Amino acid sequence: MPTNFTVVPVEAQGEERDPAERDAQRQEEEEDNRDRGPTGDGIARESSPFISSAEMDRGNMYEGKNMALFEEEMDSNPMVSSLLNKLANYTNLTQGVVEHEADEDTKRKEVKVPRMGTFIGVYLPCLQNILGVILFLRLTWIVGTAGVLESFIIVFMCCACTMLTAISMSAIATNGVVPAGGSYYMISRSLGPEFGGAVGLCFYLGTTFAGAMYILGTIEILLTYISPSAAIFKAEDGGEETEAMLNNMRVYGTCIIILMAVVVFVGVKYVNKLALVFLACVILSIIAIYAGVIKTAFDPPDFPICLLGNRTLSKRSFDVCAKFTESNNETKTTTLWRLFCNSSLHNATCDDYFSLNNVTEIQGIPGIMSGVLIDNLWSAYSEKGSIVEKKDQSSVSGSEDMKIGGRPYVFTDIMTYFTMLVGIYFPSVTGIMAGSNRSGDLKDAQKSIPTGTILAISTTSFIYLSCIVLFGACIEGVILRDKFGEAVNGNLVVGTLAWPSPWVIVIGSFFSTCGAGLQSLTGAPRLLQAIARDGIVPFIQVFGHGKANGEPTWALLLTAGICEIGILIASLDSVAPILSMFFLMCYMFVNLACAVQTLLRTPNWRPRFKYYHWTLSFLGMSLCLALMFICSWYYALIAMLIAGCIYKYIEYRGAEKEWGDGIRGLSLNAARYALLRVEDGPPHTKNWRPQLLVLLNLDCEQLVKHPRLLSFTSQLKAGKGLTIVGSVLQGTYLDKCTETQKAEENVKALMGVEKTKGFCQIVVSPSFRDGISHLIQSAGLGGMKHNTVLMAWPQSWKRTENHFSWKNFVDTVRETTAAQQALLVAKNIDLFPTNQERFTEGNIDVWWIVHDGGMLMLLPFLLRQHKVWRKCKMRIFTVAQMDDNSIQMKKDLQMFLYHLRLNAEVEVVEMFENDISAFTYEKTLMMEQRSQMLKQMQLSKNEREREAQLIHDRNTASHSTPAVKASVAASVPEKVQMTWTKEKFVAEKHKNKDTNVSGFKDIFNMKPNQSNVRRMHTAVKLNGVVLNKSQHAQLVLLNMPGPPKNRKGDENYMEFLEVLTEGLDRVLLVRGSGREVITIYS
Repeated sequence: MPTNFTVVPVEAQGEERDPAERDAQRQEEEEDNRDRGPTGDGIARESSPFISSAEMDRGNMYEGKNMALFEEEMDSNPMVSSLLNKLANYTNLTQGVVEHEADEDTKRKEVKVPRMGTFIGVYLPCLQNILGVILFLRLTWIVGTAGVLESFIIVFMCCACTMLTAISMSAIATNGVVPAGGSYYMISRSLGPEFGGAVGLCFYLGTTFAGAMYILGTIEILLTYISPSAAIFKAEDGGEETEAMLNNMRVYGTCIIILMAVVVFVGVKYVNKLALVFLACVILSIIAIYAGVIKTAFDPPDFPICLLGNRTLSKRSFDVCAKFTESNNETKTTTLWRLFCNSSLHNATCDDYFSLNNVTEIQGIPGIMSGVLIDNLWSAYSEKGSIVEKKDQSSVSGSEDMKIGGRPYVFTDIMTYFTMLVGIYFPSVTGIMAGSNRSGDLKDAQKSIPTGTILAISTTSFIYLSCIVLFGACIEGVILRDKFGEAVNGNLVVGTLAWPSPWVIVIGSFFSTCGAGLQSLTGAPRLLQAIARDGIVPFIQVFGHGKANGEPTWALLLTAGICEIGILIASLDSVAPILSMFFLMCYMFVNLACAVQTLLRTPNWRPRFKYYHWTLSFLGMSLCLALMFICSWYYALIAMLIAGCIYKYIEYRGAEKEWGDGIRGLSLNAARYALLRVEDGPPHTKNWRPQLLVLLNLDCEQLVKHPRLLSFTSQLKAGKGLTIVGSVLQGTYLDKCTETQKAEENVKALMGVEKTKGFCQIVVSPSFRDGISHLIQSAGLGGMKHNTVLMAWPQSWKRTENHFSWKNFVDTVRETTAAQQALLVAKNIDLFPTNQERFTEGNIDVWWIVHDGGMLMLLPFLLRQHKVWRKCKMRIFTVAQMDDNSIQMKKDLQMFLYHLRLNAEVEVVEMFENDISAFTYEKTLMMEQRSQMLKQMQLSKNEREREAQLIHDRNTASHSTPAVKASVAASVPEKVQMTWTKEKFVAEKHKNKDTNVSGFKDIFNMKPNQSNVRRMHTAVKLNGVVLNKSQHAQLVLLNMPGPPKNRKGDENYMEFLEVLTEGLDRVLLVRGSGREVITIYS
């Protein structure tokens, strides 16, 4: 429903005012602006690629006073009009590298607006990259070997795979601008830097090996069909032909790779200009094939094949397809006779099979109307070195006494089977990324990429599928299985079908493979350069550099080196499955990226291409994975291993990138789901492990005071479960914002050094006490909350200036108990080992005084999983009282540990009741006297502070208004006099002095509390026993007694703990949460 708006000019509202008033206001605003100076909060903002931060622009931005309310934020939040203006003037640079020749003056010339449409920019490049060497050199052989039906299945699977990938790619490519890098950019920005780097490098390797395959195809055409005499290595007998050909491939391939690298290095623009010529060669070749097929319907070409029985003969060695010839009424033996017999005489000893079978000649290209399609429907797989035979031809088998290796038969050079043919064929459907790689050169990439790519795949799929049927319908089966055309005088098999001449195909395929090789050597280094410049794989960053004009020189050298590995393999049939793996892996992750983004429904996932669905992406991903293992299961595993290693390397060493990728969204969804599942209830005892909240103390520079606490955390956790590292800054958050960020950075840095995997949480609170309370209550999320608090013992609690340190400590103990959380207190934490130390011997001693859930048993087991404590032995001590049977206690404890599956020495220590020693009595008395003295000192300090405050109030009141004076006078107690004389001051001073002296006399005359004496007795006695048994232990774990219910005895509680642990190097005081954390049941 349309809505009517009335636009009221803002300036009109001020027109009714007096002009003088407006001038005065304007002048006032100008003065205000001069006085105010630069505005802002002093916090650096991230610069936008569209917004200029120049002072001139900023001045223009602030001209309109209507937006003064937002003025201070305009450097980070620009006006919409300014943003739109910058976006309108933004031009996307073309992806072609600026040539050195065109940039001699080192001045950046004006970039022309890209003008390429769908046909030139996407359709033709994809067509050129998809149609290539396999079509001309191997497709006829695949049809002859697998048969028309199975070949159709192979091609349909591969084309379906690329079509589904193209649909997914179109969705990703239309979800925003895709800069240089093509598929690498799409995957890395959709699945994250780890997947992007791994798959990007796999795609790079695939493109590089594709270059090697094209070069091998070029040499095969040259040496087999154009100039066989150019071969350097010659075969002395038939068995060495394959080896000689491979050596020729290696020599010529190395020369061509050097030549091509030089061409690419000197000028890429020449390669780009020749691309159209190479494309024309491909199109003319395909037209020649279709024209030849049509011609066979009424005038099949004359390509006779010579058969001996049902065996195909190679015509490279003879001319006449017969045993005898008639010349001047005289029967003579032919060259073929001499190849099978030991002489040219009629009575010579001949090969048994040659003697029993006739030599016949049939047409190699019978034509589309001949009905040969029926014969070629089914597969004819064979072993390596077997003879190519015609299926329906009759023959008489003879005894093979002589070797057939030297006979002029057509042999198969490799063993053939369905999955191997899939691996060889798949590279012929790659190249679908050519359009997305050129997205910056397109007039409308959002429209051109999907349309052009899908049309190109549809066209090439039609060409491949129709060629399979047409080859099977026009060409004799033995010719189709003859890989190198030996039965047709060494002609290219597909060339025999072409019109007007086989040379059209030979020359066209030669130039198209040359061009494809150059394109691979041009594209692969740029892909590597894009990955290197992203900085996610540190060891390849050197390849991001190049010439002054941006040419990737170092990347080109690496590409040529890797390409040389493919050349040294020398067999096109061996190289093809390798690059199939890398391309299939790349396509698999493109489909995965689309499926993940669609299922997550991320707000940024808004592709313009609407004809996609996550099921199609999932089907494409499954098909890619299946094809990988169909092609070669061991190559698939190697490719996955390489990708996995790169993934883990980037995860471990790579730069952290936040690209808003789908894997992060997937992680968040998985985390949310897991948190909701965990929320159902507390974990079972079998699943319980300490989820730690580590309370750190920071110094004035926001550095961690006790780094060993994090070392101990990583030793205890070993990266498992939840770890929250928390600390408290005193103050308000607005004042401490910068210090909070600095503290968080320092803590995270230390966590990285100490390999503590977890989360950092810094809380700002008016008091440390409240801050710690907030952390204990609110740290964590849902079911992922801590159940154990780890903190260091306050070493300086006895100092008078640290009056609150022990109070905070005791309150923390009480709060963990109230929250039903376990508490670990590490005493002498600075003596604890670092992660690099190793204890080669020693004991971890557990003093199990009371049972509070089994924490004391579980902690040593967890510690001994770490390298630091692995060689330490576990000893458990328990205390027997007067009425206990210590022998039975030891047996029961051993049985309990046996059921817990814990290996530990057990010892029962007997502590008998005896009189309280004078030492204990004296120690208790000193403790209480000290406590009382501190209270007196604190009291006198408070009185002095109150006195000073009253004097300050008096001075303030004397300078205030009468009304304020009256209110201050009313609020002051009557006993405080506002006028101080010298006599009154001396009297008050002596009064306070007498009070203090009497207080101290009471201290020295006091008697200790009996309850405190008993507690001190226990601490002294237990400390003596522990020292006797565990003084040299590497770590002592001890039950931590709870604080007194009466808060007046808090300081005495600290003294008890100090006495209990006196003389021990490393102590871990353990206080359980009140629930069982260890069980004997499975």
